[in-house]
Amino acid sequence: MVRVRFAPSPTGYLHVGGARTALFNYLFARHFGGKFVLRIEDTDFSRSSEEMVNGILQGMRWLGLDWDEGPFYQSRRLERYRDFARALLSDGTAYRCFCQAAAVTSDKEEKQPGPECRCSTIGEHEARRREESGQASAVRFRVPEGRTSFQDHVYGRIEVENANIEDFVLLRSDGNPTYHLGVVVDDTDMEISHVIRGADHISNTPKQVLLYRAAGRPEPEFAHLPLILGPDKQRLSKRHGATSVMAYAEMGYLPDAFFNFLALLGWSPGNDREIMTRREMIERFTLEGVGKANAVFGTDKLDWFNSQYLQAMPPEQLSALVARELESRGIWNRDNAPLPGERMNAGLQLLRSRMRRLTDFSTVFRAYFTDDFAYDEGAAAKFLKDPMLKGLIAELLERYSGDETFTAESTERDLRSLAEARGVKAGLLINAVRVGLTGQGVAPGLFDVMQALGRERTLSRLRRLAQSLL
Repeated sequence: MVRVRFAPSPTGYLHVGGARTALFNYLFARHFGGKFVLRIEDTDFSRSSEEMVNGILQGMRWLGLDWDEGPFYQSRRLERYRDFARALLSDGTAYRCFCQAAAVTSDKEEKQPGPECRCSTIGEHEARRREESGQASAVRFRVPEGRTSFQDHVYGRIEVENANIEDFVLLRSDGNPTYHLGVVVDDTDMEISHVIRGADHISNTPKQVLLYRAAGRPEPEFAHLPLILGPDKQRLSKRHGATSVMAYAEMGYLPDAFFNFLALLGWSPGNDREIMTRREMIERFTLEGVGKANAVFGTDKLDWFNSQYLQAMPPEQLSALVARELESRGIWNRDNAPLPGERMNAGLQLLRSRMRRLTDFSTVFRAYFTDDFAYDEGAAAKFLKDPMLKGLIAELLERYSGDETFTAESTERDLRSLAEARGVKAGLLINAVRVGLTGQGVAPGLFDVMQALGRERTLSRLRRLAQSLL
């Protein structure tokens, strides 16, 4: 049976790279009807926290990455790692190391001048004497001579000279395992069939292969995923924007859109299709579809995915999400001032082709759902500076007040005839009225906006605009 795992370290929240790794493992497991295991690698006690664990779980639940087993915590399996290290000591494939550098309490080990630590030559009697005298020791793996190779589903056959691998630490002097020991023991005990992780782990794999072989354990199959880069082709980092998955949720992205976008960062279904359901992605996902080239994360593309999902959403579902967004930002209160359904629907219909994120409705689209909005400073400076506007808006108000039909055709006719009568371009009035009605310099067709707002709201906002021009 296919068994894969996602094994984050809770030293930070679930970021984009980790989410993509979890997603690929999830798709692979579901494609083959296998198991998706969640393991929390929390043995870096100085940096791990319960808050980060909760953040990781929250991000996975938001994306809909439901796991089958776990979460399992490495911090609860310490004695198992120590037993494994003792077994390697007993058969001579590991040795006690008394070097100062081996007492490190993080996975950032020192670089040895050569592959072999000088403690490797210490006899068993001398090692026992040092331990009994209270001298701290770690446990190092004794790297054998020769070469180590493994087959990678993405990068093909990878081979390294063992002479270039240092005798790496398995167990620190405080009795806690390093990454290499923990991951091999866990993947063995949990019967992981495929290890799917980022390409930055390729350099770790030969060490872990040596551990599997030394312990006489079967090796999993490996697939290393290409890195995710920012638009500048540098490795994705905070300078490229928010990298926490839940930060994107706060920014107004839909989980299904984010899922679809992440799935195509390094994987291709074999055609040019981009918008797919989860079921379709599960059916199509294979490791053969994962490319070697690094993927580029761009918010413009993410915005496009999100807009496609928003536009395809059933009206009632979209209305509920927008209402929740407006309520969460304090724009209206569900109990005290319910938003009329017809007003909501009119606004959404008008904005359907312009939607990018849910947060658009509480920011640039705010004026379609509440009278409490400000004029964009740039738009006001550009379109409200002509001294003729004061008189023109007053006259337009008078015309609209007498227009009982108030259709898109009649409101356009009233505005254009006024502009012609006063010898000004219609654009002068159109741009100014757009700012007055929406607060923005760019919006859907002005006369369609008036229909969405209705006659009374349009007149009220034009009065406000007239007063602001005094």
